[in-house]
Amino acid sequence: MAPGLPTAMDRPHFIGIGGAGMSGIAKILAQRGAAVAGSDAKDSATAEALRALGATVHIGHAAAHLADDASCVVVSSAIREDNPELARAAELGIPVVHRSDALAALMEGLRPIAVAGTHGKTTTTSMLAVSLTELGLEPSYAIGGDLDAPGSNALHGEGDIFVAEADESDRSFHKYAPEVAIILNVELDHHANYASMDEIYESFETFVGRVTEGGTLVVSADHEGARELTRRVRTHAVRVVTYGEAEDADVRVLSIVPQGLKSQVTAVLDGQELTFAVSVPGRHYALNAVAALAAGAALGVPAAQLAPALAAYTGVKRRLQLKGEAAGVQVIDSYAHHPTEMTADLEAMRAAAGDARILVVFQPHLFSRTQELGKEMGQALALADASVVLDIYPAREDPIPGVTSELIIEAARAAGADVTAVHDKGEAPAVIAGMAKPGDLVITMGAGDVTDLGPLILDRLSQ
Repeated sequence: MAPGLPTAMDRPHFIGIGGAGMSGIAKILAQRGAAVAGSDAKDSATAEALRALGATVHIGHAAAHLADDASCVVVSSAIREDNPELARAAELGIPVVHRSDALAALMEGLRPIAVAGTHGKTTTTSMLAVSLTELGLEPSYAIGGDLDAPGSNALHGEGDIFVAEADESDRSFHKYAPEVAIILNVELDHHANYASMDEIYESFETFVGRVTEGGTLVVSADHEGARELTRRVRTHAVRVVTYGEAEDADVRVLSIVPQGLKSQVTAVLDGQELTFAVSVPGRHYALNAVAALAAGAALGVPAAQLAPALAAYTGVKRRLQLKGEAAGVQVIDSYAHHPTEMTADLEAMRAAAGDARILVVFQPHLFSRTQELGKEMGQALALADASVVLDIYPAREDPIPGVTSELIIEAARAAGADVTAVHDKGEAPAVIAGMAKPGDLVITMGAGDVTDLGPLILDRLSQ
């Protein structure tokens, strides 16, 4: 058994093993020598990548999939109480472990960087993972998205740094004890779990309180929610380093210069002016890179080495990922599902695209989010030249009476947007292909299965 593998997790069974967060933990445990097993609703490239590491992956959920000698059952907040494998675990007396506890156990004995915030966690975590690897520091990491291949969302490295996303959606980030915490922004989201901004602030304060003695909080100086949080935590026993374009930022961004699908950033850290490239478009991604730079420096990584290494990051799947080009039309995939993310990605593409038309296929994610933020989603879509809006992707939620995509469509049209409603997702490729002309950019946008439409749109364009 590899050092650092908790005994209770030497034979783990994951319910929903193909999910972004779950698969990463499963991968690291398999690389540390655990006999990993699990199940998922459907087969996938991620499931196949886990099998290649020796994991047993069942398709579908059934009590028989859970081995009697499993040491624990790992679940996420998305797993329902009536899951047959969860019921079988109760019958057998097998301990049930939340994925956040499993991830926290993997960090023990290492130097964790935990990346939190309403938006940008996956990108910033990935930037750190890639740049630290580029410097030969061999970090371990767990990311909420794949870098450049299925199953590349996590790795057990031989170094002493562990970089992980810290998810606030279900308060699971309270389980971690990072040496360095990053907070990129603070906004109201996950409305099923948070009723107000005060609850959000309290949750992030608890997370800051988990930073180890002598540790560092890296936090945005530009985002008002983050600034308010900084005011609230100034009394905590943690070193605070702010970053951004604000004049009072500790790590001050002097300029962000767009260069096509890249940016050149100049920032001052500890009196040292650094200019470096960010290989993805958009101001928000450039600021994420500065957060990563400040966090690495807080761990003692020389900033003059880390800054150029950040250019090695070329993107994460579903974060403005180019899916292909057909008939002179580029198809790009975006995970954006909150209005702030939608606006940031559309503004980034507008800056990079020049005079090209931007067409969006948007799939709202969650009934609760649409109920609270549908108007703002519609306003964000007004930044595109034309949009197709699909029905709401429910994920873990049951429908809410009166909450449909029509809330978004009405708001988008009120903002002057050209919007078409498509209720059958299968019809969307033909609709958007009929709208597209050579030189256009098509963006599939949302956190659900809208990502599956990219190849279908390209096929339709090729006909």
